[in-house]
Amino acid sequence: MTKRRDVIRWMLSAPVVVLAAAGFYQEQRDYTIRTTSRLVLLDVSVKDPQGGFVSGLTRDNFKVYENGKPQKITQFANADIPVTVGILVDESGSMRPKRTEVIAAALEFIKASNPQDEVFVINFNERAKHGLPDTVLFSDNVDMLRSALWQGIPEGRTALYDAIEMALHQSDMGRRDKKTLLVISDGGDNISRHKLPDVMHDVLESIVTIYTIGIFDEDDPESNPTVLKQLAHVSGGGAYFPAKLEEIVPICRQIATDVRRRYTIGYIPELNGKPERHIKVEASSPAGQKLNVRTRTSYLFVPDSAGAERQ
Repeated sequence: MTKRRDVIRWMLSAPVVVLAAAGFYQEQRDYTIRTTSRLVLLDVSVKDPQGGFVSGLTRDNFKVYENGKPQKITQFANADIPVTVGILVDESGSMRPKRTEVIAAALEFIKASNPQDEVFVINFNERAKHGLPDTVLFSDNVDMLRSALWQGIPEGRTALYDAIEMALHQSDMGRRDKKTLLVISDGGDNISRHKLPDVMHDVLESIVTIYTIGIFDEDDPESNPTVLKQLAHVSGGGAYFPAKLEEIVPICRQIATDVRRRYTIGYIPELNGKPERHIKVEASSPAGQKLNVRTRTSYLFVPDSAGAERQ
């Protein structure tokens, strides 16, 4: 991940920064958020107290704090914009009896998503593998993605952390300003080369929002729901733990809806301060009702001096 980290640090330390390839692709003109300085780009989900999605808010309905200090919102969007999406499917031996339902749910997620999303698949058991053909980084073709999901044979152990690192790297190459990962696994890892602290560090450096679905038996010694919760919490996504396999399909539909209805909020952070910055976003309805907000809670900031030292 060293090369990926260097790319992100360059993006944060360069004099002019446009996050997530904004402006480089002609077809993205209607969707990109641009800036001539540093930009923290937040992917924000808002729900009312009853759990329903809240649409139609303006930037005046939001307040953003970094390390407790209020921030000026410089970019705002509430449109259903295309995203770069990675679907990570656990294919270890323990997932064999659940495979059909898992793939059906992943396909339902794809069908319920924005048709202009660019999607990739990572299959993982004892090693992480790209599901799409080697010459195809992303696809919006359902048949091709279906074939990618069915790649491989469920067997062996689980390299979850390696799969997440691979997905973060591939997300960096996506053309969309917003990045999302959907991870379907039991959360256990027993063979990865990467360690959890390194994975969490790289999630903090990224702008990816991670949704996790944990499917396992209660007495499964390899399961690790805590990891799935951590990945979702720090990145601003959501963690789901269905009690029955048949619940996975509606959960995937719900996640697709959440992705499409999220707000995009940007602000320019201060130069001074510690690298790890903590974020809090508040939202209220036009009538003043406090709303429930989910977004990333932390990120890593690299100041100019770090970039200058490498010149």
